Amino acid sequence: KYEHSKTFGLITSPSSNALWTPDRKIQNTTLRHSGAGTAVVGAAEEVLCWDVKKGELLSRWRDKDCVAEVTTIARSNSDPDVYAVGYGDGSIRIWDANIASIIVSFNGHRSAVTVITFSSDGSRLASGSKDTDIIVLDLIAEIGLYKLRGHENEITGLQFLYPNVINAVNEGENNETVSVNGVVSSNHDQPGFLLTTSKDAKIKLWDLASQHCIETHIAQSNGECWALGLSPDQSGCVTAGKDGELRVWSIDLRGLADFASQIGQEVGRNYLRERGSLQRQGKDRTTGVGFHPRGKYIAAHGSEKAIELWRIRSESEVQKALARKRKRRREKLVAAQMETGKHALVNGKDKEEDIGTADIADVIVPYVIVRTGGKVRSVDWGLGSTSKALYLLSANTNNELELYSVSSKTPEKKKTKSEDTPEYSRTFAVDMPGHRTDVRSVALSSDDRMLASSSNGSLKIWNVRTQSCIRTIDCGYALCSSFLPGDKIVVVGNRNGELEVFDIASSTLIETVKAHDGPIWTLHAHPDGKSMATGSADKSAKFFNFEVVEEEIQGTRRISPRFKLVHTRTLKVSDDILSLRFSPDSRLVALSLLDNTVKVFFVDSLKLFLNLYGHKLPVLNMDISYDSKLIVTCSADKNVRIWGLNFGDCHKAFFAHQDSIMQVAFVPHNQDGNGHHFFSASKDRMIKYWDGDKFEQIQKLEGHHGEIWAMTVSRTGEFLVTASHDRSIRIWQQTDEQIFLEEEREKELEELYENTLTTSLEQDEEPNAERNEVAAASKQTTETLMAGERIVEALEIGMPDLEAMRQWSQAKVIQPKTAAPDRHPIFLYSNTSAEAHVLSVIQKIQAAALQDALLVLPFNQVTALFTFLQIWAERQWNISLTCRVLFFMLKVHHKQIVASKTMRLMLDGIRQHLRRALQRQKDEMGFNLAALNFVGTRLKDKVSKDYVDEAMWEEEEERIGKGKKKRAFVDVA
Repeated sequence: KYEHSKTFGLITSPSSNALWTPDRKIQNTTLRHSGAGTAVVGAAEEVLCWDVKKGELLSRWRDKDCVAEVTTIARSNSDPDVYAVGYGDGSIRIWDANIASIIVSFNGHRSAVTVITFSSDGSRLASGSKDTDIIVLDLIAEIGLYKLRGHENEITGLQFLYPNVINAVNEGENNETVSVNGVVSSNHDQPGFLLTTSKDAKIKLWDLASQHCIETHIAQSNGECWALGLSPDQSGCVTAGKDGELRVWSIDLRGLADFASQIGQEVGRNYLRERGSLQRQGKDRTTGVGFHPRGKYIAAHGSEKAIELWRIRSESEVQKALARKRKRRREKLVAAQMETGKHALVNGKDKEEDIGTADIADVIVPYVIVRTGGKVRSVDWGLGSTSKALYLLSANTNNELELYSVSSKTPEKKKTKSEDTPEYSRTFAVDMPGHRTDVRSVALSSDDRMLASSSNGSLKIWNVRTQSCIRTIDCGYALCSSFLPGDKIVVVGNRNGELEVFDIASSTLIETVKAHDGPIWTLHAHPDGKSMATGSADKSAKFFNFEVVEEEIQGTRRISPRFKLVHTRTLKVSDDILSLRFSPDSRLVALSLLDNTVKVFFVDSLKLFLNLYGHKLPVLNMDISYDSKLIVTCSADKNVRIWGLNFGDCHKAFFAHQDSIMQVAFVPHNQDGNGHHFFSASKDRMIKYWDGDKFEQIQKLEGHHGEIWAMTVSRTGEFLVTASHDRSIRIWQQTDEQIFLEEEREKELEELYENTLTTSLEQDEEPNAERNEVAAASKQTTETLMAGERIVEALEIGMPDLEAMRQWSQAKVIQPKTAAPDRHPIFLYSNTSAEAHVLSVIQKIQAAALQDALLVLPFNQVTALFTFLQIWAERQWNISLTCRVLFFMLKVHHKQIVASKTMRLMLDGIRQHLRRALQRQKDEMGFNLAALNFVGTRLKDKVSKDYVDEAMWEEEEERIGKGKKKRAFVDVA
């Protein structure tokens, strides 16, 4: 059995955003940090942490059970080591960066998560998805609180608002607000507000206390809204959409604070006010916008190779700009009056305008455009050690990370018109461990220790054991490559018909041979190791010998040996050659042509031996088995055919994949010894393992997130390497585990059944039905269904046992020697009571999945569950869990429970027991608090030192040290 073992060659995926974090946050004692910060990025189904300066991989977070792509990453504001990661299957996992493990996972969305944000105290999380829903999660209770519905398209922006906190900050003595990680830290009582944008071009403001939308505006005038950026002091935000348009909004925080504190709603008041539009220089759609944590700058980018920066002017600068405008207006007025001959009195001095009414273009001005090395996918601000420069981390779609530093000049008193634009430079980049473009070809050395991967522009040599890149060499647009015997030389076939020969040890190009007039689609070394052949689109196959020639070194009499490819023979055919293979016994050479046929020639005489017809579309690749008896061909018609090489008869043709099959390769030595097992790789992202004698599929390997372009099998058959459009190179290792075909078939059928089951459970409401604005944040998955079944099973065996044990205890009072009843083996084996068993089953279910699991229970099992709840409440077992289960069941089955007389008696009993238990807990906590206070006062009396909160004390010191400065940036409102 083969299993996925390693992924490399991928730096960052275009499916996810990137985050910059300071070095000290990811603590790892074995690694010394370099000071340029750490980039946390999504790479296929993993999250990678890169040291930006050294280009080293610090840690890799991967959940074995998850194969979906990472789509979004967010960092907690209160605990910098906590990250939330959203995946393509709608699940969210909370990771601890210190130990690279999952704290809790949620599964609430029906499709890919697009945006995640933490509340400022880190206790709640809001997530938006392609399914148009917003889910608010409680991270402390580990449950989904509710689902907000109102948008009609994919959610693109989410931000929490806390007006009370901001007002408290603004009204304090010190007016400088420097935020931590882009959000002002707070301690708040109110749930606050949520600001959301979506591709339906709307921006909505939600009140989380009453869980409804209080305000909706059209965010973009010309189509979808793609991004939302909130200023650190929360006084304004920017939305971005098509044609490079950015719209600036001011947020009435004081009004929101009043709204949160009052009862009843004020009609007709708008808390979001449009301030105007800005135009980017690039006219493509803006996919990201973000404020600098200190609030003075805004960065925006589209899908082109540029990041545009704006600067928010200070109050005095805005006043100067307005004064200049007034002066110009006055001059124009005077000039106009001079022309008409009227001399009206012009006021010498205008009163100062309120900057709140100033045009937004006077407040926010273009600063600089940073040109990047590739198309930008996401941008994050970095915080340098000095405030002299701005740092930008750019994750590009061409699989690289770049860190730019931009000089932050303060505007001089006298500005000249020919003022230089601020300078920027690319300080660091992570680009070595991956290709910029898709890998088109992979080749293994004869000892399976080195791997060559080639793409448009670069050839990389990798160490297979450590997955580290040993050499990077520039080359042309590579289509095929191979190690030559001795593993010291790699030959690459290019799109322009050239063969490039590279020496690995010195990373040099030895020679370039203009071999063909069209692209070289295929090359293969002869089994004897002395020659090779190439096949091209110019309808010819050429044979080259390897020779070492003695050449004079120019200007001296010395000679040095040099490797050379010497062209010996040419074979002309009727159509383009797509693939070429020698048989391992060196007798035959097979060519696949664009006319859907495969032609087999004798190597020595180049006479035609066999013509293989049958494919409906061109054969893209083929391979000959190691006993030279079978040839397997794969085609763009999605079929694989197995042919005998003795007579050219087709043994079998089968529909193998859902898309074009790019590569096939025999396993050199499988257990039977004849080597008739082979792999096929396709554009449907699958690799399949086949038996060429029994014509059966042995195994299916899933893992790639893009079309698979290239594949190669190791000489020993212990592993295979594949390269894909998702830029990743993956190694699939053979394990010691035996494979049973019936089990594999059953697994596939089970997967199919589970998929159809969960989709049938998640049937959406009718199209015409009115959707509620708030819904429960639940989603049935196979895990929750199985958890529900486990509860039902525990109740079914628990109730009879409970009854039997009750009767036995009654009988024992009359007859002490009464024999014990027959019990279920589970209770006998673990020696537990029924109530303890049911409680342990419920305790084992994850908090996030518990409510969905309880929904599976039929109503006739609810009475049984309440019987156990009564016992748990009476004995005060796990009161918090008991309460959670009880309140949820009451909410779900309220009408039936109220109508039932037996249930009412039960509920009375449960209420009394719970009140007693809660009172006891309350007393216990009060006693402990009083004791702690007493100990504290005694300690204070005895010692002169005092305990302080370190973080708060440091902040206070810093603030006092800086002095009472005015805020350095203007309020957008």
